[in-house]
Amino acid sequence: MNSFASLLAARKRLLFDGAMGTELQGRGLVAGQSPELFSLEHPEILEGVHADYVAAGADLLTTNTFGASRYKLPKELEPYAFNKRMAQTAKAAASRAGRPVFVAGNVGPTGVFLAPMGDVSFEAMVEAFAEQMRGLADGGADLLFIQTQYDIAEVRAAVVAARQVCRLPIVVSMTYEDGATLTGSGVPVCIATLANMGVDVVGMNCSAGPVEMAPHVAAMLAESPLPVLVQPNAGLPQLENGRTVFPLGPEEFATLTAQFAKAGAQVVGGCCGTTPAHIRALRNAVEGLPALEPRPVFPGVALTTRSSLVRIGAGFPHQLIGERINPTGKKALTAALQAGELQLAMQFAEEQIAAGAKVLDVNVGAPMVDEVRLLPELVSRLASAVPTPLVIDSSNPEAVEAALRVYPASPLVNSISGEAGRMARLGPLCRDYGAPFILLPLQGGSLPVTAAERIAVIEALLAEMDALGVPRRLAVVDILALTISSSEQAAAECVQVIRHCENVLGLPTVCGLSNISFGLPARDLVNAAFLTLATGAGLSACIANPGAPRVAEALDTLRLLQGNDEGAESFIARYSGWKHSGGEGSGAASGGNAPRTGGAGSPAGAAQTLDEAVIKGDKAKTLELTQAALDAGNDPFSLVNDVLIPAITQVGDKYERKEYFLPQLIRSAEAMQAAFGILRPLLAKDSRTTEKPVIILATVEGDIHDIGKNIVSLLMSNHGFEVVDLGKDVSAGRIVEAACTHNAKLIGLSALMTTTMVRMQDTIALLRERNLEKKVLVGGAVVTEAFARSIGAHYSSDAVDAVRLAKELFAAQ
Repeated sequence: MNSFASLLAARKRLLFDGAMGTELQGRGLVAGQSPELFSLEHPEILEGVHADYVAAGADLLTTNTFGASRYKLPKELEPYAFNKRMAQTAKAAASRAGRPVFVAGNVGPTGVFLAPMGDVSFEAMVEAFAEQMRGLADGGADLLFIQTQYDIAEVRAAVVAARQVCRLPIVVSMTYEDGATLTGSGVPVCIATLANMGVDVVGMNCSAGPVEMAPHVAAMLAESPLPVLVQPNAGLPQLENGRTVFPLGPEEFATLTAQFAKAGAQVVGGCCGTTPAHIRALRNAVEGLPALEPRPVFPGVALTTRSSLVRIGAGFPHQLIGERINPTGKKALTAALQAGELQLAMQFAEEQIAAGAKVLDVNVGAPMVDEVRLLPELVSRLASAVPTPLVIDSSNPEAVEAALRVYPASPLVNSISGEAGRMARLGPLCRDYGAPFILLPLQGGSLPVTAAERIAVIEALLAEMDALGVPRRLAVVDILALTISSSEQAAAECVQVIRHCENVLGLPTVCGLSNISFGLPARDLVNAAFLTLATGAGLSACIANPGAPRVAEALDTLRLLQGNDEGAESFIARYSGWKHSGGEGSGAASGGNAPRTGGAGSPAGAAQTLDEAVIKGDKAKTLELTQAALDAGNDPFSLVNDVLIPAITQVGDKYERKEYFLPQLIRSAEAMQAAFGILRPLLAKDSRTTEKPVIILATVEGDIHDIGKNIVSLLMSNHGFEVVDLGKDVSAGRIVEAACTHNAKLIGLSALMTTTMVRMQDTIALLRERNLEKKVLVGGAVVTEAFARSIGAHYSSDAVDAVRLAKELFAAQ
């Protein structure tokens, strides 16, 4: 076993090093200069940084490869060779320590988005990470440190790449702002997804100091079954005399950060602004702490999207998996899928969520349908549009793999049976992609009728999983409900399987609910009664139609009776007007048949109006409704001013209230852009067209991160601004010249790194030097309101805030 992994398993406390960028700056790196090229030109300086951290007591040295992927590395450097060289440099410093010191191969974010949010394919992202990681592994890294990540989908690609390249331990650290990543993943979602993928350590770093991190670290320690890493900044950055400084000195930083170690973090260290002195003080503060207790483990499986988490297992509410996105027996859906049309499937998704489904099964298996092409396309659209986790349902392993590549978090795979070769093909795939799966007790040509027969198949499949290194924690067992009309003991056999899985194997269970009632009248009554019986025995989930009234009533009542409806609030809200209709004992519930409402203010079902389509981010429906409105004689200006602008404003409000996150914001903005594409020629011809206010946008010199700036550009365009986007790594001179050329009254500047945020001041200084009356708006992960004030700029916290502030600044002129 890797010695680092051995120390983790022994629950030994470990200390990471501190910042690299600010250390290099203090030793000669000029702001805006490539730290990679600087390290090659001055290897003795880099070696000195590593040596100082070793002397300070660090157990782990981070390679100088944070931006060393093909997407960020200077073009003259080859990623594999550079990463190998940097790992070798760190390894040499570690070897001179005289004690065990490990090299962490540093892998930062790529700065681009995966499709559909961006234009990079999953395969291309994996290839880029693999190229970098291969260099790190060959250079002698002891572990891979995937850090400062803000998109769980990108992290999945990085972990998949790591598994392809080597068997080194994997540490993943996300960066959070107000408890969520840039793309809207909270701490529980990230922890569950990464635990599913089997990484070795999870953590958080950057963007905040130990004070700001404290509540989120507490959440991580409560949620994580894995060792936890915490690396705060030395406080929030401030500007003093034109230099970025961090307010926490070594002793104060160490005192605050040591609290995380005392609370259960196994690995601590420092991020931006920390120095060897900070690490030395932290080493002294955590020395002699008692051994760590084992981490808590949640039973069952966790399914995630970018922004939501659903647990299936003992102690959690019974979960209904919506079954309707399946062409079997549905002529209209079959025809739509055969034509490559996905709108009806999307509609079924919305309707099932409105009816109470917490997970959605997705199956496109119909004659003349290319599942390998269509299943990932539908999964990708659904993952972007709905808040619920998905079940990837296909008998085609290639289609399952294609869908796993585009899903951004942890779906459920349906299913892995005892069919020859199926476990060997799909088990490792689910392991590496972090996808829980349904274990189906079918093997050979006969149907296992008795509980004993099913249990024997289940245990044989579990033994095969063990041999393949597929963790049992990913399995949900299908109890294989058979129709009661052909076997009067069918329900009783299911109950035995459920109890064995829960009490002996410790595994959650699921069933296809409608199977039990096949061939009988009043199937809803049979299904509801069986659901109650099976859930009482421990059934964790069912695949069913959430619109079936009796099933919905049974589930609502079960949640109430099992203590999963605090204060009976949900039950009372749904059934306060409930009464029998059709006479006493008829069993027809009038009050209970109303569809349940959807989540967070989103209208249920397919969008019916243009503003709904924009709010939902339904690009196809937005185009359709925009054209329909024009065909009906609606005025283009009225559509923009009275429908589109209020709709995108409502989206911004949802984003600020944390009801929407970045994926929904981008999707709605792109839907609105599609509508503008139709309306723009008509607006241009109209005499009422007025000159748009112009804003210059740029990422400052030396900074190659432009994701946030690109989102601001998209939203600004939707709100009636003419945006001149200069791109990234733009000098103050170019920015000011562009502002003059385009007569722009407002300049928006972005920076993601503490080493480049000071370049914002260059633009303001140049404007003052030329006596130009132009406002400057600044933002970015490291930028604070205090910093903005100190340089004479206006501060925006995110893209929505930037639009609001820009409107205010133009209105004030």
